[in-house]
Amino acid sequence: MPHYSGPLLTRPVAESLATARDAGADAWHGSLTLGFTRDHARLSTQDWEWRGQRHPYPGKLKDRTIYYRDGDDYAPVARFSGSLIKLVPTEWGAPTFEIDGIKMLPTAKESPFEDARRKVALVEPAGKVVLDTCGGLGYFAACCLEAGVARIHSFEKNADVLWLRTLNPWSPDPDADTSGGRLLLTHADVSQAITSFADASVDAALHDPPRFGIAGELYSQAFYDQLARVLRRGGRLFHYTGSPNKLTSGRDVPREVEKRLEKAGFKAQLALDGVVAVRR
Repeated sequence: MPHYSGPLLTRPVAESLATARDAGADAWHGSLTLGFTRDHARLSTQDWEWRGQRHPYPGKLKDRTIYYRDGDDYAPVARFSGSLIKLVPTEWGAPTFEIDGIKMLPTAKESPFEDARRKVALVEPAGKVVLDTCGGLGYFAACCLEAGVARIHSFEKNADVLWLRTLNPWSPDPDADTSGGRLLLTHADVSQAITSFADASVDAALHDPPRFGIAGELYSQAFYDQLARVLRRGGRLFHYTGSPNKLTSGRDVPREVEKRLEKAGFKAQLALDGVVAVRR
């Protein structure tokens, strides 16, 4: 799908534009891309101009919501098709997303993009072929491209998440010159797609699945056996786990994952908010 190139507004940005207009300013400086770029807009009483296009001032916008131009109006970057999937602004610029109100990326202490960069560094992607199992907004893929990956195969099962990517400037566009043809993004369930990969065809892997209750198959011994099969010996894996249910049930998901990965043929240890493993 082609990527959106229009402005993205949040309530604070819209209020800043209106304040500058009401003060009689003829220009506004800030970001209309969620902090991805610094921008300049020309203001008039009736509308404002950015990148050669004129836009109306929006009406009242909601907090914790990102808006894009949908025809002549502004619409939330959100879809409902069984679940409510929504792009959500953060104080760091790079947005997170929610599914039915559950935040899918950590944002409490740092940008979700910076969080992805630290995790990607654990698999040392430069010059490698990398498998990105659950692409989400594509921050792992973007950081791999930034780090000089040779090729990254990224899978995303949810069509609405893929749509969010086309509206998020922080999400890499496979067709952009900056990707250089190195990003292959596929709309598919990786638990099935991985069976078509050849043995030892991947140098490293990044695995950031939804929580166990939603996608238990991505925590299964069978899937870990597939990861071991497609990774070459010495290949590195980072598996995000978080610590779900630890306080309520005493269950230690990271340790469970560590044990299953060891059984599959990895040397594994806890790292950051997940497990890092090396194929033996």
